[in-house]
Order: sequence, then structure tokens, then C-alpha cells
Amino acid sequence: MISKIPFDIKLLKKENIDKEILRIGIIAELDAINLYEQLADMTSDERLKKILLDIAKEEKTHVGEFLALLLELDREQKDELEKGKEEVEEKLKKA
Repeated sequence: MISKIPFDIKLLKKENIDKEILRIGIIAELDAINLYEQLADMTSDERLKKILLDIAKEEKTHVGEFLALLLELDREQKDELEKGKEEVEEKLKKA
């Protein structure tokens, strides 16, 4: 894994551990997506490219799985994610 856990998980409050585990999982999956897509761009072997992109797509599903559970556990995260989406939609309307 390219990313590293940026803190000592033992220092977290018990009620935050699962949310942080999910965020670490999301970070790891995003790292994997970037890696596989970059490797796919580098290869000239179409078979290898196809496999790498398929694996990257699976990792995107994993991000969705982790995010779905995180949004159930962290109401503030859910609210802020929705707020961010609304801000983007509003800015795109003005463009």
C-alpha cells in the first residue's frame, strides 16, 4: 500500500475507531485505483491493460462499499458530503 496510516489508531476514542478504519480502507482503495490506472496507461500490452482496468473498477466498488457504511456511521460526514455536492451543482449552474 502506498499510503500509510497517519496516526496511532490506539490513540483514538473507541467511538471513532470504526469510522477511521473505514476512512483508511477508502484511502487504500483510492491508492490502488490510482496505481492500477497509472500502470494501465504505461503498458502497451492490451491484455494487461484490460486486466489492470478491470481490477481498478473493482477497487472503485470497494470505495463505494466503505463509503456506504461510513455514511451510516457518521451523520456529519453524510451531511457534509451532500452539502459539497450541492455547492458543486450550484457553481456549475453559474458557469
